Amino acid sequence: MKSILYLGCPASERPDTEKLLGAVNMSVVWADSAAYVLNELQRRDMPVLVDLSRGASALQVAREIRSHRASTRMFAVVDARRPDLTTEAVLAGMADVFARPLGGRRVANAIERELNDEVRQRPQRAAGANFGDLYSHSPAMRNVMVLIERAATMRAGVMIRGEEGTGRQVAARAIHALQQTGGAFVNVDCAAHSGDDLEAELFGATSTATRIDAARGFEPVSRGGRLYEARGGTLYLQNVAEASTRVQRRLARLLRDREAQIVESGEPTGFDVRPMAGVDPGVDAAVAEGRVRDDLFRRLSVLCIDMPPLRNRREDIPALANYFLHELCASMRVPPKQLSRPALALIAALPWRGNALELRALLESIVHGLQGARGIGLEDVLAHVRLDGGLVTAANGGSLKQARARFEREYIAATLEQHHGCISDAAKALGIQRTNLYRKIRSLRVARKRVNFVKVPTRG
Repeated sequence: MKSILYLGCPASERPDTEKLLGAVNMSVVWADSAAYVLNELQRRDMPVLVDLSRGASALQVAREIRSHRASTRMFAVVDARRPDLTTEAVLAGMADVFARPLGGRRVANAIERELNDEVRQRPQRAAGANFGDLYSHSPAMRNVMVLIERAATMRAGVMIRGEEGTGRQVAARAIHALQQTGGAFVNVDCAAHSGDDLEAELFGATSTATRIDAARGFEPVSRGGRLYEARGGTLYLQNVAEASTRVQRRLARLLRDREAQIVESGEPTGFDVRPMAGVDPGVDAAVAEGRVRDDLFRRLSVLCIDMPPLRNRREDIPALANYFLHELCASMRVPPKQLSRPALALIAALPWRGNALELRALLESIVHGLQGARGIGLEDVLAHVRLDGGLVTAANGGSLKQARARFEREYIAATLEQHHGCISDAAKALGIQRTNLYRKIRSLRVARKRVNFVKVPTRG
């Protein structure tokens, strides 16, 4: 039998409510204060049902619980004659809102649904392989996983294309780990060095005479260079378009011959190194303009993997956010914190032009700004972002009522976009009825993108 904490239920209603919930295999623990609820939740975690008949004071109690227990699933009971409380309850982080009279089966179903959602939102790496910090809830990332496994079976060049922050290096490291060659993973950023410095960084110190002599044989590589360090392992190049023509030519030749002249011994030797490159989506333009040599490009792009931007893999955002949050709390040596469901819903709806790097930076700012609270609620996220994804700016003015309407309009629009305009899914995410959502769309004049369906002709 599942248990639920019920806060603020009038004493006269408790016998009937206990009987109603008992019929759907739920026991009730009655509570009359936030302190009692928090004490009970320290002993065992369970859903919390809050009666909001006292209006603002009851909402303040609910927010206090939420600030300490962001991960606890909370639900609200409201009077049907107070529809404004439904919106307030959603903003306070309630997973669902029930109007009197309560329906036992509906309460049980809502709690079961929320617990299932919680399991799905836990960080889950792809099963059966070491994919590092990549998550594959989304179809786009599952395709990436397939290509990573394929790349791990070969030693040819891999080009990983994607925007900054999409996990290009993480994917490269996953391929390297799956190969289990025992060699090193050597990361070189070509933009971090000037032409001569990059050449010395890669190939090590070589004299002019050595290079002239090697022109008739193989490329000279010193034991002090990063290429020598990468033997038997992986050389991962970033910003390859920033490398000089000379460096690109030498790299292409070394990757073609798979042999090098070791400077210290003067002897040619087999040179097995797995080349990978992390590049921007516009790398083809760099090749066409001559900033990347065609022969080097061919060696690096035997297999291409396109990393989707975070906005195209929103199913992965909750797991990724929880992973970053756990990592940040550990590195900052602060107690573990959890994101509330409304906070996660808002994070998943943001545009994330900076991808995972931007997501991690946001969470780091939020954790730094918390004053001892264990949970991260909707208000904590809103304090650091605008719903258009920009930085926080001063308020645009107007009354509190106007500001709340502006927030609701933007939040509903963002949720609708996240669910591709589907009213049912958006209403479920917002914790309100479809009819209420339709009414809010009209009253708040929410901009809504329409989904066009193409009729597929049937065969006659």
